[in-house]
Amino acid sequence: MPKNSESKYIPLADFFKQSTNKEITLTYVEIEAIIGHVLPNAAYLSSSWWKKTKPPALHYFAWTDSGYSVKSVDLGKAIHFHSVLHETDERKSDNNNQDILIIREADLEDARPFINLQETIFAETDFMLFGKSDRQLTVQSIRKSMNTWKTSPNSILLLAIMNGQYAGYVQFIGGPAPRAVHRASVVIGVKQDFSKKGIASSLMLQGEKWAKGSGISKLELTVIKENINAQKLYKKLGFELEGTRKNALIIHDQFVDEYYMGKQI
Repeated sequence: MPKNSESKYIPLADFFKQSTNKEITLTYVEIEAIIGHVLPNAAYLSSSWWKKTKPPALHYFAWTDSGYSVKSVDLGKAIHFHSVLHETDERKSDNNNQDILIIREADLEDARPFINLQETIFAETDFMLFGKSDRQLTVQSIRKSMNTWKTSPNSILLLAIMNGQYAGYVQFIGGPAPRAVHRASVVIGVKQDFSKKGIASSLMLQGEKWAKGSGISKLELTVIKENINAQKLYKKLGFELEGTRKNALIIHDQFVDEYYMGKQI
């Protein structure tokens, strides 16, 4: 897909590249989650915007480059896509349950969905730093933080979008001092609805790829002692136990220990 004024549709192009379904239906909300931007007014007002296949418009390359065309449009609700490339494969033609994962850097328009994502994750587990209702986040404060991350050479927020839904995130927060710019702290969270789908591993691997390209050589994280599944994942990804912080947190009026884990990259 051309990387010019329509570059914001590249995540949508990646979505269609992964798909082997003959039919795909995406709501407007799901498409906006995938690209990280609000669709233009024309996409809400006219079916012809979706069915354009000629310049100067270029957004249609997101699906046509992968053999998809727009079958029908429910204005303001959903778009129905069809692929002739997959219609003759009987094994795949009825496979509409394929999980398609997009990982991209967060943008300012993700502020509200990111707040909702965090609130859901915090309410689902006792293994995060914050619990349910512990943080009173605002769109303004999150956008301010996002601006800081986007301008920082050693910090980033990556979002996992599965099937057009916000599924998880990972933050790499670089050291603030000159002597610590080579290391980054990692914070990761995935919604329970999307557990055991490889999202955490994909987020970590994508983040590590970014870290290597940003001059970071050490990744660090903490994990609650009782969070055995997370420890197994981190060890699988190459993290090693570096120490223990006693009584690091108070959860349900009980002291909880944390492990320090690190990885040289």
